[in-house]
Amino acid sequence: MMIKKMTLLLLLIGSFQMQSQTVFGKWKTIDDKTGQAKSIVEVYENSGKVYGEVIEIIDPSRRNRKCEKCEGLDKNKPVLGLVIIKGLKKEDDEYNGGKILDPETGNIYKCFIKLAGKDKLEVRGYMGFSLIGRSQTWVRVK
Repeated sequence: MMIKKMTLLLLLIGSFQMQSQTVFGKWKTIDDKTGQAKSIVEVYENSGKVYGEVIEIIDPSRRNRKCEKCEGLDKNKPVLGLVIIKGLKKEDDEYNGGKILDPETGNIYKCFIKLAGKDKLEVRGYMGFSLIGRSQTWVRVK
């Protein structure tokens, strides 16, 4: 009887900890091709939608880089301060329906993000179907 109560208590504590995890906050971006940390992106909510802004570039030699391949209002803007995730909405356990910008290529993709375990965020950019795209796992900055 005591073991059942302890097990139940541990399960409840674990579920509360997972519920307290959120996509909001600062995340270290990890390049899916090189495995190298590239930047810190702050994910935040504004008017019911989710955005992600580059707030730090890790490589000092790239800190003054501009988004030369971007189009429209983002063309030639500094990557530092650039909002690269725009307009995501919560749906079940993920946020989708928005876009993500790749500052390296200037390409804009459909996007979804979701928690992928403790302090990990799965970020997927894709064209058309979500099966065709790239995923990165970002790590929470504490």
